[in-house]
Amino acid sequence: FAAIAEPGDLEGNELQPPLLSQEVWAAGVTYYRSREARMEESEKSGGDVFYDKVYDADRPELFFKGTASRTVGHKQKVAIRGDSNWNVPEPEYTLAINSSGKIFGYTIGNDMSSRDIEGANPLYLPQAKVYRGACALGPALVIKDPPSPDTAIRLEVERGGESVFEGETGLMQLKRKFEDLVAYLFRDNVFPNGAYLLTGAGIVPSGGFTLNSGDIIRISIDGLGTLENEVE
Repeated sequence: FAAIAEPGDLEGNELQPPLLSQEVWAAGVTYYRSREARMEESEKSGGDVFYDKVYDADRPELFFKGTASRTVGHKQKVAIRGDSNWNVPEPEYTLAINSSGKIFGYTIGNDMSSRDIEGANPLYLPQAKVYRGACALGPALVIKDPPSPDTAIRLEVERGGESVFEGETGLMQLKRKFEDLVAYLFRDNVFPNGAYLLTGAGIVPSGGFTLNSGDIIRISIDGLGTLENEVE
């Protein structure tokens, strides 16, 4: 993998994720759109009220996402669960954090999610979020100043050479501050090798969309480049 100041021309090559022994965590319901989507998927199970409450709560939703063995890099293949019928990518601005809890870099994250499993019962969240190939990071770890609020995040899914989904949001839609998310992550917890934290998704495909094998997922973020992965 690469740790750089600018993404440059790295995106043309397959790259390992910028990950060694760090844990990967994620935050949820940090954008209004993610709140809506999580409420929609869990309405039948009665779990929608929990996502509504966490959106306005002081304490954020934080969950373990993966390890190096479950994470892929740029142009490597992500996976969808064989026991799920509703799978989506979630594009996320991702923080690189050292063992002292300081943010020192940034990358792009794809929080692959099985929405039907999560929606059936909130207690199934780990199964919907943590499995082989469920997380992608890259194309590189970028060492830069904190991003501007007008930073754009774009998602495209290509199928058979045609775009079947496109969406865009921006960090100005993020409800919580990066520093607050990191502070909660490090409360009564230790990360001797540091950690990555995906900060939530403001683009969530509608209920009529699910990923298929062979789809190409492209996540582009200003200043960080484009992370591309094929669904195996």
